[in-house]
Amino acid sequence: MSAFKDHFSDVSAGYAAHRPTYPAALVDFLADAAPGRDLALDVGCGTGQLSTRLAERFAAVVATDASAGQIAAATPDDRVRYRAAPAERSGLPDASADLVTVAQAAHWLDLDPFYDEVRRVARPGAVLALITYGVLHVSDAAADRVVRHFYDAVIGPFWPPERRHVEDGYRSLPFPFPALDAPRLSIAVAWRLEDLIGYVGTWSAVRAAETAVGDGPIEAFRAALAAAWGDPATLRRVTFPLSLRVGRVGGG
Repeated sequence: MSAFKDHFSDVSAGYAAHRPTYPAALVDFLADAAPGRDLALDVGCGTGQLSTRLAERFAAVVATDASAGQIAAATPDDRVRYRAAPAERSGLPDASADLVTVAQAAHWLDLDPFYDEVRRVARPGAVLALITYGVLHVSDAAADRVVRHFYDAVIGPFWPPERRHVEDGYRSLPFPFPALDAPRLSIAVAWRLEDLIGYVGTWSAVRAAETAVGDGPIEAFRAALAAAWGDPATLRRVTFPLSLRVGRVGGG
């Protein structure tokens, strides 16, 4: 079993404040595909960006993350039970979950033991969904170019190797379950300048760059983005295309 790579505990508050939540259409698709709506398990839940949305359609949600810091900063919800636990040890009874989700975290997991856990906790016909989003797009072309240059040319060398799975929409990850067709979906938000800068500050590559070379690159990015953005209070549309690997677990 590989050791847990904790990229986010030290920025849990920023993660909670700046990571986008998921669209209702995603939750509706997953809930409609599941054999029931009694229990969803959200693995690698971070600070609850998907967990709380799942609670809108499921009677109960168990949300786990190996980072105790992430769990401590998670958004409270009466229908969500947060647990600090590795992906392969959810603590759920056998055959209890209608849906298992992993949002923006599957590339960090040791997938073989995690998939064994999915098979154990899934009720017949349950659904497993691996969800990721890649590089954002800003509606303003100049601002979008600044973000893309920073992502590719400036901090590109500092991304962990697992990032390649995000780049290819999880297509290179093993997925030993019968696939379900998924709709084309995206996250869409209206952000001010400080919202986008806050989000970028949660990237693992940004923190790696700051450790290696100092905060010069991120400060230069902030200045370039501010120049492109104009009035910092201006709301601009930011979209994150979603990639989904969705499958049926067991008979149903």
